Order: sequence, then structure tokens, then C-alpha cells
Amino acid sequence: MRANDLIKRWNAQPLARQFLLIGGIVATSAMLVVGAFVTSLIEDAVTRNSAATTALYVDSVIAPLLPDMQTTQVLDDTVARALNETLGQGALGNRLLAFRLWRSDGTILYSNEENMVGKRFELSDELRTAFDGKMVAQFKPVDESVDETNQPASEPLLEIYNPVLQPWSGQVVAVSEFHEFAHDFELSLTQARFLTWLAVAGFTLAFFIMLSAIVMRGSRTIEKQRHALRQRVDELSALLAQNEALRGRLQHASQRATALNENMLRRIGADLHDGPAQLVAFASLRLDSNALVSPSTAAEIREQEIAAIKASLDEAMNEIRTICSGLVLPQIETAGLPELLERVVRAHEQRTGSTVDLSLSDPPEHLSPSAKICIYRFVQETLNNAYRHGGGIRQRVRQTTEGDRVCIAVADGGAGFDPKAIRPTSLGLAGLRERIESLGGTFEIDGAAPGTVIRMSLGIGEVEQA
Repeated sequence: MRANDLIKRWNAQPLARQFLLIGGIVATSAMLVVGAFVTSLIEDAVTRNSAATTALYVDSVIAPLLPDMQTTQVLDDTVARALNETLGQGALGNRLLAFRLWRSDGTILYSNEENMVGKRFELSDELRTAFDGKMVAQFKPVDESVDETNQPASEPLLEIYNPVLQPWSGQVVAVSEFHEFAHDFELSLTQARFLTWLAVAGFTLAFFIMLSAIVMRGSRTIEKQRHALRQRVDELSALLAQNEALRGRLQHASQRATALNENMLRRIGADLHDGPAQLVAFASLRLDSNALVSPSTAAEIREQEIAAIKASLDEAMNEIRTICSGLVLPQIETAGLPELLERVVRAHEQRTGSTVDLSLSDPPEHLSPSAKICIYRFVQETLNNAYRHGGGIRQRVRQTTEGDRVCIAVADGGAGFDPKAIRPTSLGLAGLRERIESLGGTFEIDGAAPGTVIRMSLGIGEVEQA
């Protein structure tokens, strides 16, 4: 679990930071490996060059003093004294710590240490390599070098094993081993190492800086795009959630609209059956009454029956007109909001004989037809409820504008009611709520006595989108 947390934490880091960490480790490791390799090559090259120079000098001085080593297996005193005098003077004498001349069987033919002359030792790897015709050079710092007594030396040494060749045959007849003080060589080698490490570190650092600049610029671009993409995804997610909510509202509104239409048709049927149909049926029954059919009926009674039938038919016609006037909308395409509110208020006053107080405040100049129909039905239904349940006392319609929203409030001075008592299947107020909310509006009921206030508001832009 901890490893997964570390991986998640690492993946959460910006790409530039990941590159700086991993790239820094890789660049440092590469610098150390390359620096060590190049330094080793340079150290070997410098050591071989310095040893070759010293060996060439020694060969040019010592080789002429040696006899024919193929025929002479030992050196006489004359040659030994000549070597002592040569090796003890000049630049070589000042730098030389020890010198030995080896025969191929491991015998020391000559040494500046007289007690070593004539002794025989097992050939070392360096001596075998030199007898194979290859020069061997080794630099030993102070902590690794030893003097002629095999004790740790206080100065750095350069050990050289140089094959001595027969001039005319080119064969290796002896090996000269000499140890020289290497102060100047150590200084040159240290300087070469320093310059090598400086060059490798400088190149690695410059390469890493340039590569980091490119990666950081790319990382910033990626982070910006990632941030923009994340914002876009969030916006799309919010829009998707909003669309889902709107789809749910639309589906619910469609279901409610179907139910409301059925309830509307049922109410219209009930109104027609309970009102005009009963009156027409009454008139029809009176037409078949004995008072009209019997020839013996007096003219006065006959006239009364005809008058009753006519009154019943007139009342049925008036109720039919009333029902039709509530169903048919006025011309709203060209009418503004003030004119529309004036029409619905005056129609209610004429139908009920009551009085309605209309108040307008900064009405919007343009409204969509759907908004006009919604407002017309809202005022029509709430005024009918105010007259039916509130007795038509102090009926008021007030229009206001709040920002980009148009607000309508219908109030009365009746006894009020509990809004929670409204059944979900009721046709009036529940239908109004569905109609208004389907357009993105709000619907509120305040039934606290005295009176009831019903409010609605519509966003002009929201209605256009809906």
C-alpha cells in the first residue's frame, strides 16, 4: 500500500520536477563514469608519455655503456663505475631514487644499491612484460610508493620498466628498472585530472541545463493544456449534469402535461355535463311536457312554459360562452405585457362582477409568446381561485421587474389556506407550478391569513432558451 502511495505521489508531480530529479541523478552518474574513464585514459597517457621520455633519456645514456649482453652475462667493474658516475650526476641523478639492471633469469646485473648486485629474484609481472618488449610505467603516490628499503616513501614515485634492446638485432637482452621522484609529474597529472573533471562537469552541466530548459518549457505547455483540459472537462461535466437535470425536468413536465391535459378535458366535460347539459336536458323535458302538448292548455300557461324553456337555453348558452372564453387565449403576439394583464383582469371583472387592483412597474418591452401565455394563465387561474375560495376580497395583481426577471404577484384578502394541503394531482395550482418551472421560473405560495399571495418569476433569457 505504501509503494502504491509513493507511485501515486510521484505521478502527481509535474513532469519538469520528475525530469530534474531523475535527469540530475542520471547526469551526475554519467559525469562520474565518463570523468573517471577519461581521467584514467589521460593518466595512463600522461604516465606513458613521461615514462617514455625518461626511458629514452636513460637508453641514450646507459645503452652505449653496456657490453654485448648476448655474450656477456655479467658486468665488469669498469662498466659498473661508468654507470655509477652516469646515474649519479645531471638531471637524472637528481630525480633517480633506485636503478636496477635485470637479466632474463631474474638476476640483478647492476644496481645503485651494491648489496643487490648478483642476487636473483622471481620475475614480477612488470618485468615479464618488459622482457616481452613492452615498456611498463606506474605512478605511485606518497601513500602507495616505497623506497629502496621497501619502506613507505615520503615522496611520489614513477616506476619504469624499460626493455634494453640489442642495437643490431632488436632483441631484448635486459630490462632496466628505475624509480624516479615524480613531483613535477604529480603536479602535471593533478592539473590534467582537474582540467578533465572541469571539462566533463562543465559539458554535462551545460547539456543538462539546456535539456532542462527545453523540458521545463514543454512541461509548462503541458501543464497549461492539462489545466485548460481539466477546466473544460469540469465545464462539460457541469453542463452534462445540468442537461441531465433539465432532461429530468422536461420528462417530468411532459408527464405532468399529459396528466394535466387529461384533467383539463375531464373538468371541461364535467363543467359541460353539470351546467349546459343539465339546462338543455331540462329544456328538452319541458318541451315534452303536457302543458305544451295538450290542446287544452291555456295560452298563458303555454307562454310561461315557453319562457322557462327559453331562459334555460339562454343560461346554457351563457355558461358555454363562459367556458369557451376561459379556454381561448386573446391575441398575444402583438400585445405587450401591460395590455395582456389589462385584458385578463378586465375579463375576470366582467365575468365575476368583482374588482381587481392592477399595478405595473417597469414592464419589459419584449417577451416571448411562451412567457406571455404562462403569465396570462397564471393570472387567470389565481384570480379565479381568489374569487372562488377568497370571496373576491381585495384582489390585487402586481407586476415588477428585478434585473432580467419579470415577477407577478396575485393576492387577495380571504381566509388563506395551507399550501401543503394541495394535492399533487390537483389541476389548478399544481398545473401552474409545472407550467412555470418547465420554463425555468419559480413559483411560491404564501397562504398565511389574512389573505393569500401567489408569486411567480420568469427569467427573460431563460424563457427564450426554454
